[in-house]
Amino acid sequence: MKLVIQLVLWVVIIFLGYLVFNAIYGPVKFENLKEKRYAKVVDRLKDIRDAQEAYQEVTGNYAKDFDALIRFIDTAEFVRVQRRDTTVLDVEYQKAYGVDQYMDIVLVDTLGYTPVRDSLFKDDRHKQLMKVPVNGVDANFEMDAGFVMKRDSRLPVFEAKVDKKVLLHDQDPDLVMQEKQVVSVDGVNGPYISVGSMEEVTTKGNWPQIYDTPTENN
Repeated sequence: MKLVIQLVLWVVIIFLGYLVFNAIYGPVKFENLKEKRYAKVVDRLKDIRDAQEAYQEVTGNYAKDFDALIRFIDTAEFVRVQRRDTTVLDVEYQKAYGVDQYMDIVLVDTLGYTPVRDSLFKDDRHKQLMKVPVNGVDANFEMDAGFVMKRDSRLPVFEAKVDKKVLLHDQDPDLVMQEKQVVSVDGVNGPYISVGSMEEVTTKGNWPQIYDTPTENN
């Protein structure tokens, strides 16, 4: 009977030790894994931003969906130009007053064209722009584009984002819930990791500088 009690006590001690260890180590492990996954997502969101900025430079607005964005990367070209200052005779002034008048102008010469793909991507990773780049996660980024009115001007905007719970689907639900409510200068605030905004004219991401450095896959 004494041996049975000792065995039970040992089981209880081991179980309590496991709970204490998990309570301490669990959040540490969660933070490390979260940072690795967030870094991969930030890298992909930067690619999306680069592609959208190129799209806006050529077309004047942003792409609403990834099909249009990827098709643009595969087919569009940047115009290479050279600007130079020169001076020309103001013909209208001469006709009006009979006096030669010269004016300074800027001439823009077209030098050629460069494929957008060659400028932004040296491989085929743009084909996967819509995919969330986390092992074990089969999901796409949400993306939208449109316009906002600022001081009577209609300005283009876009946003791409992914819910944190999608990235952390295999983690402790309580820790994930806490992470979705983060408000900190050192954290990714709110329930999403995102770049751009559908309400403000910005192409910034909502991540702190720590996530700008790529880390290993996870």
